[in-house]
Amino acid sequence: MSNYDLDVAILGAGTAGMAAYREVVKQTGKVALIDGGPLGTTCARVGCMPSKLLIAAADAAHEARHTSRFGVSTGSVSVDGVAVMNRVRSERDRFVGFVKEAVESFESHHLIRQNARFVDDHTLELDDGKRLTARSIIIATGSRPIVPPPFEAAGDRLIINDDVFDWQDLPRSAAVFGAGVIGLELGQALSRLGVRVHLFGLGNSVGPLSDPDLVAYARDTFGAEFAAHFDADTKITRDGDEVVINWTDRNDASDTGEERFDFLLAATGRRPNIDKIGIENTSLVLDDRDAPRHNRQSMRAETSGEALSSIFVTGDAATELPLLHEAADEGRIAGENAARYPEVYRRTRRTGLGVVFSDPQIAIAGRGHSELTKAGVDFAYGEVSFEDQGRARVIGRNKGLLRVYADRETGILLGAEMIGPSAEHIAHLLAWTIESRLTVTETLQRPFYHPVLEEGLRSALRDLAANLELGPNPPLRCIDCGPGS
Repeated sequence: MSNYDLDVAILGAGTAGMAAYREVVKQTGKVALIDGGPLGTTCARVGCMPSKLLIAAADAAHEARHTSRFGVSTGSVSVDGVAVMNRVRSERDRFVGFVKEAVESFESHHLIRQNARFVDDHTLELDDGKRLTARSIIIATGSRPIVPPPFEAAGDRLIINDDVFDWQDLPRSAAVFGAGVIGLELGQALSRLGVRVHLFGLGNSVGPLSDPDLVAYARDTFGAEFAAHFDADTKITRDGDEVVINWTDRNDASDTGEERFDFLLAATGRRPNIDKIGIENTSLVLDDRDAPRHNRQSMRAETSGEALSSIFVTGDAATELPLLHEAADEGRIAGENAARYPEVYRRTRRTGLGVVFSDPQIAIAGRGHSELTKAGVDFAYGEVSFEDQGRARVIGRNKGLLRVYADRETGILLGAEMIGPSAEHIAHLLAWTIESRLTVTETLQRPFYHPVLEEGLRSALRDLAANLELGPNPPLRCIDCGPGS
């Protein structure tokens, strides 16, 4: 078939799909953006933005309760759950509205408000039975939360993070399952807002951290603030309107118990939305997560034969890095290549960057400890504790540990993992530095103001330089030493 109805069909109008569309229309007007679900992107509706709104309220309550360390008394702190959730929903709806406006600004005849299924690699069938053909197709169908079967015992008291942001009021209690990004952020936020929370995880993991010492530090830090069991065997039952959780912590056999909760919040990962789009009717090859295997530099999917695929996969449907900025980058790459198909180009991906908005924050810039180790890279690390860092102690946020990694032979910075204050900002500096392929020595020649949290990064870099034999050992105790120290 050579006379296709369209040059490009895009399945999904989320972050990745919108980015792909903007690239495609630069080269052709024969495009369809197909989405039968709610518009507004995962980030705006149920992800980044509403979760940060909830966290902002939680942090305000937490800070108000801890002013006495500065000699300031504010009296008792009360949380109005109705008011908190009103603001979350109101601001969330504003963000969603902005995204809807963006989609509605596209050419109206390009937008098809239906779902579609593959008939073959070039043919789609819409809800109304109409079929469209396209020279190339982009899968940008997003993802949805995974709910393990044992959780179904909670019945209608089982919720996912999407449900939290439609609450009219805060519950009295919640069992949060999953110590990844979503579980950690929501669990801590709810706890700070006065909800009785127990966090249950597996394998001792905490967010995206992989450096064993940072993982241990994070477990101790969060476990000291609210009830958290990072490797627990659990049994879930239902008694009336309550969810009953029995647990035994694998790290401490004496840590066993039973608690009753209003809700069970499942935050145990996400799966790509490709199981209802007829993927079995294509020539694509799926990976062990049932997502299309693809080239990360071109976003082109792999086929079971020798033919070069005309299908591209992007965003959460690609499952690699479910982050908005990654989805946008992937959408642009997929859109450019789908519009040019059969000419397809590989693009260099930007330095990885991920942030968890817990407190202390968690961040990874560049390549993390496990990635470097698995790749067999010969690397050294430098570290700094924020417990004695000058600015951190001044503002009373002196919890944290930062490690930076560099190639042992060249001294080029490779990555970093961090739990600590302002990790979101320090991680950006590190990502830009790694993207520029600077060495440890070159990075230390950049300016550092005093007194700021970024001086902690300088301390870690000095430690790394010493471990690489590129500089002297830093002083044993140094509150943000100046350049001459």
